[in-house]
Amino acid sequence: MMSFLSVLLMNVSFKNSDLNEVRTSYNKAVLDKKLCKNMIDELELSKEKSVIALAYLGAYQTIWANHVFNPLSKLATFKKGKNNIELAISKEPENVEIRYIRFSVQKNAPSFLGYNNNLKEDRDFLVKNKKNINSDLLQKNIETLLK
Repeated sequence: MMSFLSVLLMNVSFKNSDLNEVRTSYNKAVLDKKLCKNMIDELELSKEKSVIALAYLGAYQTIWANHVFNPLSKLATFKKGKNNIELAISKEPENVEIRYIRFSVQKNAPSFLGYNNNLKEDRDFLVKNKKNINSDLLQKNIETLLK
């Protein structure tokens, strides 16, 4: 169970305006190649090195795989993103937002990539802990994904 301090730290470790931009752009990046690339560039160049930023970087990298044509590039960028998400999870396994990110990627990843081992675990975790989220935008994103 997440402590109040964990929720508080989750929301202040990344500047709120930057985090809201990352959250807002996340769902749009699937259809917008330029936006996806810009978000990857911003997250890679950012001085912010929080685990949430790392998880979103990984998520955007997995989305980027949809925008490249070369099959080897697709696989390489997806794996890079997957590794960043898993690294973020290993650092903060109880972080609701990071678990949301992994769940959203695994739910939408093609099954042949084999990145779907945590769907039930993350879904159950999100259902149980979504009430601990302070961001209305993130709350809405989680609700939409769980439908």
